[in-house]
Parts: sequence; C-alpha cells; structure tokens
Amino acid sequence: MSEIHYSVPGMSCGHCVNAISGEVGQVAGVENVSVDLDAKVVTIRGERLDEAALRAAIDEAGYEIAG
Repeated sequence: MSEIHYSVPGMSCGHCVNAISGEVGQVAGVENVSVDLDAKVVTIRGERLDEAALRAAIDEAGYEIAG
C-alpha cells in the first residue's frame, strides 16, 4: 500500500474535508483519505495511486496543493 501526503493550505472547515474526501475517494486505487485541518495536510492511502489523478481531484474539489 502506498501513502501520499499533500499540503493544501486553503482547507479550513468540515466542508473542505467533505469536498476533498469525496473527490479524492473516487480516484481508482484510493482506499483511505485523511484530512488534517490543523496541519493542512491530506493523506491518501491506496494501491497504484495515480498522482496526476489525485492532484486533479483536489483541484476539482476547489483547492490548490502547495508547492
């Protein structure tokens, strides 16, 4: 199982968690999405994760990945 972390500074509330979890959770291979609002970090676990698809899902949710 792979684990990827993204810094997403624009997250601040439960809506952010739901939006990102919903979009990222639909990407093939994703088994778990964890959002830490305090650290502003999204952690994604799964098999054969497609980083481009994950980044696109976060973008589709309306958020930008830092860096």
